[in-house]
Amino acid sequence: MMIWSESETAGITVTVPDQAALLADLERCFQSGQGFSVATLNLDHVVKLSRNKAFRAAYGDQTHITADGNPIVWLSRLAGQDVSLVPGSELISPVADLAARHQVPVALFGATDEALAAAAAALSQQHPGLDVVLCRAPAMGFDPLADAAAADIAAIEASGARLCFLALGAPKQEIFAARARSALPGTGFVSIGAGLDFIAGTQTRAPAWVQAVAAEWLWRLLGSPRRLAARYGACFLVLPKLTGRALLARRQSGKLS
Repeated sequence: MMIWSESETAGITVTVPDQAALLADLERCFQSGQGFSVATLNLDHVVKLSRNKAFRAAYGDQTHITADGNPIVWLSRLAGQDVSLVPGSELISPVADLAARHQVPVALFGATDEALAAAAAALSQQHPGLDVVLCRAPAMGFDPLADAAAADIAAIEASGARLCFLALGAPKQEIFAARARSALPGTGFVSIGAGLDFIAGTQTRAPAWVQAVAAEWLWRLLGSPRRLAARYGACFLVLPKLTGRALLARRQSGKLS
């Protein structure tokens, strides 16, 4: 199994093989009233895990980790672990459908007031019966570990939400999910990055054909070169080390002769 980083308590791995397995487990959580936190691992997260202690601790506290990004899928398979691509943005619709069917109230946290309103309207239309009980955009400079974040957790609790989509970006959303789930053990948190902006139409995802050829990263880079060049550069630099780690894991598992 591929270990992407070592938290203070355990190795961080992809824990969910595919979307179907994740949805089945989240449905069991809804039925039992058990909370959860879902993180979707990509190469940028792997780089951040090596640099940010609070992020590592938060990732180690997630109940479910999926492979969000083709390099994570490819390297996991190279290590002998069969996983499928499960991007955070593609979890919103099926998880919202589960929430509607099980009458689980939903909160949207992150993004902007405009994006949240548009996303809530779109989700309610797409999933009849979905009850969006809270739309909350964090204050400028939001710090998930600051005292002020306690007010956001209290607002989620007061709303009665049992599912919260977090659109804060990494590492804030995963750190907030770990903190909030500790305070609200019956609530599920799903970190989805720019997913609500895609639904609202305030950001545009790469066309399907670009996604199909695993070039979504290039499409994003061309759209925001100044913002993303350093981030993607760091991701490319870590690939040789990760490839070696994957080969070692495969050899240790006995799948590489």
